Amino acid sequence: MDSSGLYPFGFGLILVGVIVLMVAAILATRGKLGKTKTAGVIMIGPVPIVFGSDKKTTKTLMVLGIILTVAIIVAMLIYYYLIV
Repeated sequence: MDSSGLYPFGFGLILVGVIVLMVAAILATRGKLGKTKTAGVIMIGPVPIVFGSDKKTTKTLMVLGIILTVAIIVAMLIYYYLIV
């Protein structure tokens, strides 16, 4: 498969993400979203770093970070065993 066809797909995903962030920011400043909660996950290799403004959102992202870590490790093992 030629990877040059994936560039427009990746660019489109980035563009959609930026548009979603802009719409969410506009709605949050107008007060139409209610109480705003913030949280995030930073992945450094397979290690998730989780932060957030409330416990429920942070716990949810912690679970998602662990799932993502497991998925990354499984993908690396599959890749290794397909190469060797």
